Amino acid sequence: MFIIRQATIDDMGELLKLSRLVHSFNLPQDKDALAAKIARSRRSFAGQAASEREREFVFVLEDTESRSVIGTSSVYSCISWPGHPHLFFRVRKREHYSDDLGTGQVHVTIQLDTDETGPSEVGGLILAPGYRRHPERLGWMLSMVRFHFMGLHRRDFKQRILAEMMGALTPDSRSSLWDYLGRRFINLSYTEADTFNQRSKEFITSLFPRTEIYLSLLPPEARRLVGTVGDETQPALRMLERMGFVNRDHVDPFDGGPYLEAQRDEIPVVRSTFARKLIASRPKGRSLHAIVSAHGTQGFKATRSKVMLSGDGVWLPSDTAGVLSVKVGERVGITLIDPHGNAVDAPGARSAAKPGKRGAPARPRPARGAAAPMSAPPARRAGRRR
Repeated sequence: MFIIRQATIDDMGELLKLSRLVHSFNLPQDKDALAAKIARSRRSFAGQAASEREREFVFVLEDTESRSVIGTSSVYSCISWPGHPHLFFRVRKREHYSDDLGTGQVHVTIQLDTDETGPSEVGGLILAPGYRRHPERLGWMLSMVRFHFMGLHRRDFKQRILAEMMGALTPDSRSSLWDYLGRRFINLSYTEADTFNQRSKEFITSLFPRTEIYLSLLPPEARRLVGTVGDETQPALRMLERMGFVNRDHVDPFDGGPYLEAQRDEIPVVRSTFARKLIASRPKGRSLHAIVSAHGTQGFKATRSKVMLSGDGVWLPSDTAGVLSVKVGERVGITLIDPHGNAVDAPGARSAAKPGKRGAPARPRPARGAAAPMSAPPARRAGRRR
């Protein structure tokens, strides 16, 4: 069986191994930084975080047979505030038309922007290579548990939820976009700049131009990285888009990966998650498939299991109750899922949140590259920019 639980300091060694699989500051390769992260997570799960700014939850996926940690994911309550902005490039299209030539071009621009409104963010999803494409869809579990937890603790998270997608990196973990663009203004390597960004944002806002930059000035290999993700990130991107996350044309200033966005109460898993008390007797009726969790003295734990609902109660198989360390009368978190892994509402139950749009399509990505020719004038022409 596979369970997802909160990270503990005993997971340090295996989390360090996972951190070396991918360049991600959501899972630092430094032992002291990782220990501090686990400590913040422990306080957050215990409800002892000093403020929402310190509240982050780190989950690990454990193979109960080998008792090894094989994956991890995270969710953050608040990623920005006054004086500590969230930084991103805003991507736009600019249309230019010449009446004399009878033709025009569409250019793509990027511009550094900041956000201090404090959205929540999901990130840090890493799964050991040997467990990818597993029949139990372990990467899906690691992603879903964040929204399952969010559905049980909505007050801990903002309405606006971001998801940062890792941009495409070179085999030696460099960003060609940073090499061609960022390093022209900040004389640090991609890794050095991204590392320093964890401590301070000031150097970016002070040294990087705040005006629009035309991507046509960059080489093709740098232009095509804006808004793209690496091959290993494609499944996570498609999963989030199916859940209603959309591309708002915001990208990371270091690697060009897109930021996706959704409203908390419109995310199907969040909206469909509820809690029931564990009952001892198996009720009549059919069993349902679900993500189930418990948050007791041993911390937060979750897994996939069959369940049976009866009034305000839920019955679990004994092995599931055992691995969750939950007893009769204690509350169990539940997200019912269909055979395709989509969250569904409980039979005859109303969602705790107001219904919203499911699976809203992602906005089309902006065109990349240099200038795109236009054989006819745009709606606004004569060189006007919009």
